[in-house]
Amino acid sequence: MSAPSSKPTVSEREAREVAEAAREQEWRKPSFAKELFLGRFRLDLVHPHPMPSTEAAQRGEEFLAKLRDFCETKVDGALIEREARIPDEVINGLKELGALGMKIDTKYGGLGLTQVYYNKALALAGSASPAIGVLLSAHQSIGVPQPLKLFGTAEQKETFLPRCARTDISAFLLTEPDVGSDPARLATSAVPDGDDYVLDGVKLWTTNGVVADLLVVMARVPKSEDHRGGITAFVVETNSPGITVENRNAFMGLRGIENGVTRFHQVRVPAANRIGPEGAGLKIALTTLNTGRLSLPASCVAAGKWCLKIAREWSAAREQWGKPLAHHEAVGSKISFIAATTFALEAVTDLASQMADEDRNDIRIEGALAKLFASEQAWLMADELVQIRGGRGFETAASLAARGERAVPAEQVLRDLRINRIFEGSTEIMHLLIAREAVDAHLSVAGDLIDPEKSLTDKAKAGATAGVFYAKWLPKLVAGQGQLPYSYGEFKHEVDLSHHLRYVERTARKLARSTFYAMSRWQGRMETKQGFLGRIVDIGAELFAMSAVCVRAELLRTTEDHGREAYQLADTFCHQSRIRIEELFGRLWTNTDDLDRKVVKGVMSGTYVWLEDGIVDASGEGPWIADATPGPSEKENVHRPIN
Repeated sequence: MSAPSSKPTVSEREAREVAEAAREQEWRKPSFAKELFLGRFRLDLVHPHPMPSTEAAQRGEEFLAKLRDFCETKVDGALIEREARIPDEVINGLKELGALGMKIDTKYGGLGLTQVYYNKALALAGSASPAIGVLLSAHQSIGVPQPLKLFGTAEQKETFLPRCARTDISAFLLTEPDVGSDPARLATSAVPDGDDYVLDGVKLWTTNGVVADLLVVMARVPKSEDHRGGITAFVVETNSPGITVENRNAFMGLRGIENGVTRFHQVRVPAANRIGPEGAGLKIALTTLNTGRLSLPASCVAAGKWCLKIAREWSAAREQWGKPLAHHEAVGSKISFIAATTFALEAVTDLASQMADEDRNDIRIEGALAKLFASEQAWLMADELVQIRGGRGFETAASLAARGERAVPAEQVLRDLRINRIFEGSTEIMHLLIAREAVDAHLSVAGDLIDPEKSLTDKAKAGATAGVFYAKWLPKLVAGQGQLPYSYGEFKHEVDLSHHLRYVERTARKLARSTFYAMSRWQGRMETKQGFLGRIVDIGAELFAMSAVCVRAELLRTTEDHGREAYQLADTFCHQSRIRIEELFGRLWTNTDDLDRKVVKGVMSGTYVWLEDGIVDASGEGPWIADATPGPSEKENVHRPIN
């Protein structure tokens, strides 16, 4: 029953194998984004734009109205930022409102909102205070409710979901002090002992962990004669003996979130609390994130809308050289970028969310692209707003108010948004994750050809299979609807979007050809070309966004009063996107990747250490990574349940 004394030692290949085993291996449903990366523009999968049912929309709008009133009357975002804590009465008010159960089925006491309206609610709450948006999304998107919804037993759902819907806050615990996006090295153990498992280990960056009542914990079960073993998911009661929240972490942004370090020492967890079979923990986590990641784009949409509002109002009030700031081209281009990009982020988020609700398509790539694209673009929008505001953008809201001006927290929004490029898969990890899914069809037919450990017989079989696949696939990349001048004519009105969709179709084929050429050139070394793969993914993200804005503009043209304006925004975004895409294509083959690798080798070997002369390092003393050796806690428990 004793816990392992050291972290697992794994090779690079073993780490990849763990990650590969955790991903969904098959594609049982169509995927718009997967087809896009293969050079096939399946507009029929997203157009006409899917819509929620009348009943779902009515239920969602009714809750949004209640939530808006609560946020306007009960939430003081400046207070939360100043005190770095959400007041207990606000959290209790959210509980009474049913906000903890937005995604939980009504039969368990939840509100049963769709993904679309759940995201709209997160955007609304997050605009009042980003910390509240994080509290609600960490609880429902990756905390106990979502894994149980997808993988829980009937008994587990009956036991935990009613609590999560109304009273209990949950958190998700995967990361460790020395384990992030490489879960093969996960050290927290869950040792079987009779009808229980005994947990030992330390978890880092446990969002909601300081106030949580229930935890989803990922731990490694040792393999034995009676146990399959592997990384496994458990529901754990936070008040169990042996659990200590050792620290409440503080960050540059999101100052009100309850994020901590949690230690487990000989914590007994009933086997009945295991989610799914042993060894399925990572698959459960990744599947949960397919839709869980959509909460981040929702917060980015809210930030974009706020940035646009402030940019508009400020640029009309502030005069420079005899005319409003907005009428100067250097500033106007920034406002145009914010407006067009906000429209795009809402289009991408709503489309991916509605596709998740329909459950007609596999959205694992769409959800990841939405998270990647939104987190990067929102950061740029906030940065542009700070620039538009000038010195006032760098000044805190409290300081502005103290000298008699409107308390506009532009610098706070910039700080708060920065983590989205790291949360739930950093941009760099998202590039690799999406790239793996994007080339899945190629690896399925030709993977053995580029695997150095496969036998000649296996390579011969793979060669035959690949030959058949590419003989059919490659000719289809030569020509398509994008070369026909009247294609997608239903998107041509006073403003013409049809030529943008023709561009998407042509460019998808070009993207697929580029990917195939790279695989032919680098073969087994393709996975090391992370710069190239990142650009391939970024091009795919832009194409997905272009598709989404055109489809949304057409939806608004046929259902809303401002369809013409939607077409204008879509047209502007697509032109901006096309410029970025062409730059990315140029950088596929003309870049400094090889030079960068040489410089990195020099930096790490100490060749350029002289370049660091002339400074004082203000960093404090201590190890780069905190000790996470299993054992009893020596610190005070700072767990703070909300009563």
